[in-house]
Order: sequence, then structure tokens, then C-alpha cells
Amino acid sequence: MKAIVHTQYGSPDVLELREGAKPAPKEDKVLVNVHAASANPLDWHKMRGAPFLVRPSDGLLKPKNIMLGADMAGRVEAVGSKVTQFQPGDEVFGDVSTGGFAEYVCAREKELALKPANLSFEQAAAVPVAALTALQGLRDKGQIQPGQKVLINGASGGVGTFAVQIAKELGAEVTGVCSTRNLDMVRSIGADHVIDYTQADFTRNGRRYDLIFDAVGNRSAADYMRALSPNGICVVAGFTTMSRMIFQVVLLGSLASKTGNKKIGSMLATVNKQDLDCLKELLEAGKVVPVIDRCYPLHETAEAIRYLEAGHARGKVVITVGDSKI
Repeated sequence: MKAIVHTQYGSPDVLELREGAKPAPKEDKVLVNVHAASANPLDWHKMRGAPFLVRPSDGLLKPKNIMLGADMAGRVEAVGSKVTQFQPGDEVFGDVSTGGFAEYVCAREKELALKPANLSFEQAAAVPVAALTALQGLRDKGQIQPGQKVLINGASGGVGTFAVQIAKELGAEVTGVCSTRNLDMVRSIGADHVIDYTQADFTRNGRRYDLIFDAVGNRSAADYMRALSPNGICVVAGFTTMSRMIFQVVLLGSLASKTGNKKIGSMLATVNKQDLDCLKELLEAGKVVPVIDRCYPLHETAEAIRYLEAGHARGKVVITVGDSKI
């Protein structure tokens, strides 16, 4: 099979398309013929070995696992003897942690769900990591309630576009923060209000929010506290730098949370079949629609990551697998 690999840390230039052995599923695994994948910030963090704090687990001088790609969608080709929920021919999507940038990948049952019937493979591949982050951040960490005023910072990005739609479906009044060129798009996916961050600062406009979901992580703990209602919650699901995340959210945010009723915390999504099935229902009902900025063929994965790293992607960046040059 063809797969994207990186044998050293660095820029997208370290990514290579190589021919390798097709994996065989163990007794508890599902072999998926990948039709599409999507890129996430996690991929370029792993590619660069940054922040350096991840290297003790990922490999100090070079990556232990040379594969990349968590999000994928495809068709089941084979199943192990202990697999009970899938069979060959099933169309699936999921978060496989790593290995999605390849023609085949082995996954655990809990990492997969049946693909929404109304979505293409490219649309389905855009969903898992970003939508799980939005769903779990709003519902579980943010404890969102109908009628609440919810602000989504980074509303036009991969996670943010799902967060706007999920927050609306859960009954919130949603304000999206994005750049000038994305205002109309964020309105079109359901935001009740939009703020152009180049023209206004949502932390200094006098408005207060019951829940702030930050997919960017570019504000200080003091900013969040100022913009929260008296019992408000801020959930930070992204970060511009690790030092900012540690200092502003983990340290100052935790301290502020202990001295008052406002809460600030960070979160990482965890893949589980129940939440993937929940997303499948929302997608099939048309209540959530993936927003895709660009599609690249597998052999142009380096360009896809380069574009994502630039920080201006509108929604998701998708990689179509198949017929790639080597």
C-alpha cells in the first residue's frame, strides 16, 4: 500500500509517500480501505515533534511511529475474529489516532462508526477529531444548557465550525468570533451573532457569556474571566503555544477557578463509539454539516499540512486517498 511517513522531525518537507506492506488485522481489529482522511493540528505537532514535551513518548530524536493521520473514512475490507460490530463492505468513519494517511489502516471497534449515509467519504473524514472535540467540550466539559449565551472563539476553523452547529443544536444562543472574510460563512452555519476579531475584542465589549469555547487558545486567563458571566465556564480546546496553555489556562486558569464561581479549563477529546454514533445521527439529520476548505490528493499531503499550519483554513482540510503518484 501507499502511505505518508516521516522518519525525522521537521517541516512538511520531511513527509514522504512510500510503498509499504498492507497491514493484517489482529483478532480485535478492523482493516479499513481508506478513501479519505483529514488533517488536524495534531498531525503537524507530531510531524515537528513539538511541543518538545511530547518527545519522551513520541520519540526523543526521531519519531517512534512514522505514520500520521487520525481522521479517516473508508470501507471495511477484513475483520478479526473477535470483532462483532462490523463486517467487510461496511462504510465507516472514525479516529484511528495514527495511520490514516494511507491506503489501509487497522482500527479498534471503538474508534469507528458506520458512515452517515448522506455524506461522501471526504465529508465523513472531516468529522471525527474536530467534531468530537466540539461535542465533548461543549456538552461534557462546558455543561452547556439550552438558552445559554455561548461564544465560540475560532468559529471558522475545523473545530469551531462544528462547535457553532452543535451549540445551536443544543439550544444555545451562539456568538462566533472569526476574521472579516469568514463572517458570512459563520452566520450561514447558524451563529446568531458574529464578531470580527480584527475590528472588536470580545473580552472588552461589555458582553458576558455563560460558556466560552475557545478553539484557538490565544487569550489570557484575565480575558476569559472578564468575558464570563458570574457562573460562567470557559473551555480551551486549542493553544497557540504550549507555554501560553500551561501558564494562562493550567496555572492562572486553575487558580482563578478556585477563587470564584467562574471556571476555566482545558480539554482533549477521547474517541468512543457512542459519541461517533451521536455525531452520525446529527449528520444524517442534517443538523450538523462538515465545512471543507480544500481537498488534496494523498501525494500532496505535505502541501495540505503546510496550508493547515498557516492558520487560515476555513473548516477542514481533506486528503483524498487513491490514485496517488509515488
